[in-house]
Amino acid sequence: MAGRSQPLVPGEIREFILANTALAALPHVPEIRLHLADEAFDLWKRTEEELAAIGLPPPFWAFAWAGGQGLARHVLDNPGLVTGKAVLDFASGSGLVAIAAARAGAARVIAADIDPFCAAAIGLNAEANGVAIPFTGEDLVGRDAGWDVVLAGDVFYDRPLADRLQTWFAQLSARGALVLVGDPGRSYLPRDMLVELATYQVPVTRALEDAEVKRTTVWQFIAPEPARPVDPGRN
Repeated sequence: MAGRSQPLVPGEIREFILANTALAALPHVPEIRLHLADEAFDLWKRTEEELAAIGLPPPFWAFAWAGGQGLARHVLDNPGLVTGKAVLDFASGSGLVAIAAARAGAARVIAADIDPFCAAAIGLNAEANGVAIPFTGEDLVGRDAGWDVVLAGDVFYDRPLADRLQTWFAQLSARGALVLVGDPGRSYLPRDMLVELATYQVPVTRALEDAEVKRTTVWQFIAPEPARPVDPGRN
């Protein structure tokens, strides 16, 4: 694909994923298997060199990030959070958290990610785990389709995105959605809007992280209470 300037078609994307990953159980969520990159640096470098020309982002879908693993573990261990409910897995990547929700008994699960590779990656991973996960490539930030639960792993790594998510998650939480975030201490995590639910020690890929094990927390996003009006007659 070196030097290519035309977008890949779905069949080519599927072939690329199968050629550059291997199906493996996750260290922190062994019940689930994903198509993951064997050599993190090699795949990252290859996609940057060969796919950047056609506008594709780095292969976040090829790795089991700490926030997603922690959140998937929490959902599987606490199935009542999603059982019988409509669930959105936002910024789904590999589909790990969506698969965990489906395995835990969610009535409906949709995986959302703007990376076009994720449609194929999530399809392959869902198939490997015996579940069906509908996918959307639309940017859902600011929208509300009535989900009961919104799950998001490793999303607070970028300030502009974090600012958008704070507003959106606050709106969803205020109308009654359960918004859960898995995060290993990313830079723009809004801690003042979160309640800690659980903490996990998650093995990760050292080539992509700063440690071999990341302390990962599952948080519930809490909408801030509206400011009370000031009574001008009181001091």
